[in-house]
Amino acid sequence: MRLDEFLTRVRDRGEFHSDDEAEQVTTAVLWVIASRVAPEEAAGLAAELPAPLDDALRPERGRPESFGRAEFLRRVAQQTGARPRTAEWDAGAVLATLAEAVPRERVDRLLAHLPADCADLFGGPVSHGERPTGAPHWDRGRPRRHP
Repeated sequence: MRLDEFLTRVRDRGEFHSDDEAEQVTTAVLWVIASRVAPEEAAGLAAELPAPLDDALRPERGRPESFGRAEFLRRVAQQTGARPRTAEWDAGAVLATLAEAVPRERVDRLLAHLPADCADLFGGPVSHGERPTGAPHWDRGRPRRHP
């Protein structure tokens, strides 16, 4: 998928004002993913994404960190300046688009490395080996970014 296509889908899904905002949120979510998965897994995912999005998955980091959904979303919120509920919305917009943009095997591998309770952020309930489909549970209107 081309960069403009990817960002348009994230922008529309996340109800962002611009492609720049969609790119900032996408970069933040990918950065958090890169801190959670093994470097080889991050590099494999990066190879499937258009530049400059792939750069967010290539930071020089040591071993992957182990954290759950709440910490995943807290880190997204920290990177974007969002509230936790908005970070969930943001992550869902990016991950659902990612599930459409990369091969199913890559999505399955990523799901295996992320907390199990993050599967719904990929666009709906997902069990290992099953591609995300349907409207995400969070698709009820974007929460406000700022209080």
